[in-house]
Amino acid sequence: MAWNIEGTYFENCSCDAVCPCTWSSLTQPATNDFCKLLLNFHIGSGTIEGTDVGGRTFSVLAQTPKMMTEGNWKVGLFVDDKASAEQAGAIGKVVAGEIGGPMAMLAPLIGEFLGVEQVPITFSEKDGTHSVKIGSSIDVEVQDVRVPDLPGVTQLVNVMHPANTTLTVAPATRSQIEGFGISFEGTGKSGFSAPVSWAG
Repeated sequence: MAWNIEGTYFENCSCDAVCPCTWSSLTQPATNDFCKLLLNFHIGSGTIEGTDVGGRTFSVLAQTPKMMTEGNWKVGLFVDDKASAEQAGAIGKVVAGEIGGPMAMLAPLIGEFLGVEQVPITFSEKDGTHSVKIGSSIDVEVQDVRVPDLPGVTQLVNVMHPANTTLTVAPATRSQIEGFGISFEGTGKSGFSAPVSWAG
């Protein structure tokens, strides 16, 4: 059954800005001996296998080797606590790449799925600032880069990324992350934002 979601996205990872995994489409190593990352999605509208998921928020927390293409990723999924069991299950299928779409290209890299947690999630965006609070242990804010006297925001274009092929550079202005046995403090580290339009 066909599905689609439209919404917004931002991320923060443990790499120095700008994350080389991203601008190289995973062909260059992370700036540390690992990459820890949080991918945040808010669905404005969409239906997955007949289930309306508009208004739902989810986040993917992961830890990967220095070279992401080596696989053995550890991945956990947070879904907002207002999601029904049907909505959470549908979102889980999309994240796992089970029903196609952009996340399917990452699925073979996952070595350990750490589970799904439904927790309160507050996702907000205003004037180029993007933030999320997940439960009591994750609080992240990133800020789009805008150079004075230049039109628009600073962007990476033509990159292979599940969220979008164009990403706005948005380093973290605040970041404390802990969940699924993965933790990092990403303030000042790499971040991006983008609109999301997925289908499968």
